[in-house]
Amino acid sequence: MSFSSLRNRLLATLLAATGLVWVSAAWWSYRDARHEAEELLDAQLAQSARLLLAQTRHELVDEAESHLAAFEAMDHRELHPYEQKLLFRVRDARDGRQLLISRNPPPSVPAGVAGYADINAGGVTWRVLVTEDSGHHLRVEVAQAATIRHELARHVALHLSLPVVVGLPLLGLLIYVLVGRGLRPLDELAGKVAVRTETNLSPVDQAAPPSEVRPLVAALNSLLARLDRALDKERRFTADAAHELRTPLAALKVQAQVALASPKEADRRHALEQVLAGADRATRLVQQLLRLARLDPLTHLEQRRDVPVAELFAALRAELDEPARQLGQSLLIRDTGSEVTLSGDADLLGLALRNLAENALRHTPPGSVIEVGAGGGADETRLWVADDGPGVAPEELERLRERFYRGRDARHEGSGLGLAIAQRVAELQGARLVLENRPQGGLLAALVWKKEM
Repeated sequence: MSFSSLRNRLLATLLAATGLVWVSAAWWSYRDARHEAEELLDAQLAQSARLLLAQTRHELVDEAESHLAAFEAMDHRELHPYEQKLLFRVRDARDGRQLLISRNPPPSVPAGVAGYADINAGGVTWRVLVTEDSGHHLRVEVAQAATIRHELARHVALHLSLPVVVGLPLLGLLIYVLVGRGLRPLDELAGKVAVRTETNLSPVDQAAPPSEVRPLVAALNSLLARLDRALDKERRFTADAAHELRTPLAALKVQAQVALASPKEADRRHALEQVLAGADRATRLVQQLLRLARLDPLTHLEQRRDVPVAELFAALRAELDEPARQLGQSLLIRDTGSEVTLSGDADLLGLALRNLAENALRHTPPGSVIEVGAGGGADETRLWVADDGPGVAPEELERLRERFYRGRDARHEGSGLGLAIAQRVAELQGARLVLENRPQGGLLAALVWKKEM
């Protein structure tokens, strides 16, 4: 029997516990039955002694011999298997004369014995009762072999214990059947889960299982729902990535064909420059896809530390100052928030801030100013990027978080993944991504942490 099976462990535990209780009950019943049988036999000895006293008390002493002869003439054949095999003697208590005696005389009782006693005579143990009448005229000795008493008591006790002994295997069989029936919902649940595939992640019916199994079913349904969402997200991500990669690769192929077909050096050079630009765009897209692929499976941050905002600002300035000048734009770091410290992953925070700033650079015209800062109030802390561009149509604000969504008025080609990555980083950091149009024009993008009160 394998104890890795819940069924086997449950059966073994129930059978062992039931067997222990059952055997203990059987032993107690046997002992109690023997004790009660011994008590009953003692009571019958007393009853026989009283009958003998009652029979003899009213007889004359000189008629004892005739009574003895009449008793010896009786039929002494056994009429019942449980018939008491008693030996008795009735004496005159005053002179010791024997008035009445059984065919086989009882063992000699030592002087001074009164009441119940166990005596040994000729290697045989006898249970005797010695009593006298109220006037102390008659003395009765009633004896019974202990072996006969013990055999009778044992026989009665065994008959009383037999149902207990026979019932144990039947109870074991009943427990086996009932445990199997009780665990049947688990077998049915296993069958329902076994038919689920990546194309069939529908929830398991919660109406049929017992109440004890429903938490397990609810947990399984929750897991199936999460798997379904994850697989759906994976499928959409794969389809979107394939679509997004197809466009730059097709452009690269076209430009390469143009370069091969162009007889003029200037045209060929221009086509090759377009090939390089397309390769840069494809590289940037692949990098963004890889970042998302690394972020998606995460459920929490493995490492968290205090990150000074000044550290994030310095890294951002080193990376984007030159690209901003090339686009004719300005990157303005607001030092008023540089004393703020955030708790989280420095690399991910830097990635999110860079994506927000690159998004602002990409979607604002030349001459724009991109402001970066940090700060907070009594109940929240913000890390923000703001621009003075045209802003975003209100109906598009929520869609900006969608993967591969670029907006209708995008000024430069991009992957459409920057804000999606910032959104995922915000989720892992315990923050939220806020996107809103500024009253004076432009877009504000911020990572917002609520402070614990």
